[in-house]
Amino acid sequence: MANLPTEIAETIWNLKRQLLDIINEATAAESNLFERFGETSETIPFLDELKNVAERATPWFSRLSNAQLRIANAQPSISSDMLDLVMQSIETIQAEAPALERSIQEVKSEWNLP
Repeated sequence: MANLPTEIAETIWNLKRQLLDIINEATAAESNLFERFGETSETIPFLDELKNVAERATPWFSRLSNAQLRIANAQPSISSDMLDLVMQSIETIQAEAPALERSIQEVKSEWNLP
């Protein structure tokens, strides 16, 4: 991999893990809500919210994965433009991920889901 600082590389891995957990938890909660209560006028907004959470996290996961691949192929060093793009993505994801996690927890709390 090109000269990506270790701290940034670890941050990317941690964010990908967090995003994958968000996608998994949102999808599991959506499935659980549907199985327990069905698709009703009361559950539809919550089912949609959980689907939206997973759909918002998915492109961020893909963007980080694609950045890792580009960086691995960028030899001998990463361009400043690429590094800037990665850093902007990291900052955005770090700001957005807690809101996604809260959305899941709010739905789970509202419906007493595990």
